[in-house]
Amino acid sequence: MGKALVARAPGGPEVMDWVDLPDGRPGRGEVLLRHTAIGVNFIDIYYRSGLYPWPEATMIPGAEAAGVVEAVGEGVTDLRVGDRVAYVLPFGAYRETRVVPADRLVPLPAGIEPATAAGALLKGLTAQYLVTASYRVQAGDTVLVHAAAGGVGLLLGPWLAALGATAIGTAGGPEKVALARRHGYAEVIDYRADDFVAEVARLTAGAGCNAVYDSVGADTWRGSLKCLRRRGVFVNFGQSSGMIRDFALSDLAAGSLTAIRPVLFDYIVTRAELLTRSADLFARITDGTLQLDVVNTRPLRDAGALHADMEARRTMGSTVLLA
Repeated sequence: MGKALVARAPGGPEVMDWVDLPDGRPGRGEVLLRHTAIGVNFIDIYYRSGLYPWPEATMIPGAEAAGVVEAVGEGVTDLRVGDRVAYVLPFGAYRETRVVPADRLVPLPAGIEPATAAGALLKGLTAQYLVTASYRVQAGDTVLVHAAAGGVGLLLGPWLAALGATAIGTAGGPEKVALARRHGYAEVIDYRADDFVAEVARLTAGAGCNAVYDSVGADTWRGSLKCLRRRGVFVNFGQSSGMIRDFALSDLAAGSLTAIRPVLFDYIVTRAELLTRSADLFARITDGTLQLDVVNTRPLRDAGALHADMEARRTMGSTVLLA
């Protein structure tokens, strides 16, 4: 018997209750994990709040976790009891134990700690597909990243720099600006003090950016489009300030722009894709390209308080829940 945070109805952080939950037994092609570390992401809040629809009457948030294999089901041949693994799934990770499809598990290389994997897998795979598939970054590109001091933003900065691109970030307040500057950004704009559209125009001598990676959404999308050069690409991969609701296709006409709304799970559909993208991520962690900051660790049962901090934009970098 393990513990879990279960939401009975959509709402604020208070809807999650700390309850007993049976461990479950792995069926064919499944594995029973004991979680050691669980990542926290805005997608957890989107599900908990009801912004994303629930597939069942109750909801266990949590999209990524690392753990140890405790039992394997029939037909599982490439995993053994005691193996260290991690996974990304849309929800269900805020629990101490869980049965997971074996083909969704990524073995952890030596040197990758559980807290590192739990704090970096979803965000790191997101950064990986953003720069390699949603918009394939080339050396010499100029790219704008909103929320540069957030979990994905802190990975995009050094990744873009390693690809030979010039990364411009936005962040709110001096502390977050300083953090982003330490993570590969050539320039960081404090959006609380400056108009980021005007600053991007100044920094690029009016040329604009090849692409904008925007996870903020409602508050930034119009300005993001204005920051693009002709035939630039607007990549909206989140909505921390709310969903974009008044976008029109004609908004792209000023400069023959392209817009895309990608979702991670469409880029790791097959096990081959999952393993290829995670191998790229882990290689960049181990070779030092990506310097990971786990700013906070909290007990799993305190996830509600962390959600409140995230929604109020009081957090920086990654926070990991310890099971």
